[in-house]
Amino acid sequence: MPSGDKSKYTDKQKRKAQHIEESYQERGVNPREAAQRAWATVNKDSGGGNKSGSGRGRPDTKQSAKKGGKIGGQKAASRTAAERSASAKKAAATRKKNETRRKAA
Repeated sequence: MPSGDKSKYTDKQKRKAQHIEESYQERGVNPREAAQRAWATVNKDSGGGNKSGSGRGRPDTKQSAKKGGKIGGQKAASRTAAERSASAKKAAATRKKNETRRKAA
């Protein structure tokens, strides 16, 4: 099997990699790097290609998703209540301003 061949991956693994890749590209990562990161994440979660036979392969660990969930929210938790409130008020004002602009256009 040549390097880069994805024939041993399940359809689910391919969809997962595609979704992760798109997410990275939306955040400004170049396409090649995004693809590499996506497949590295799929390999970390599922242990590589699982399409080798009925009942074979390893179940997904969801390790990367679990890590992301733990990391998420740390920044907000470290801010004071006053800072969070000010940020929320600013966001609400921006939404209101954008809504009036859309109605005018």
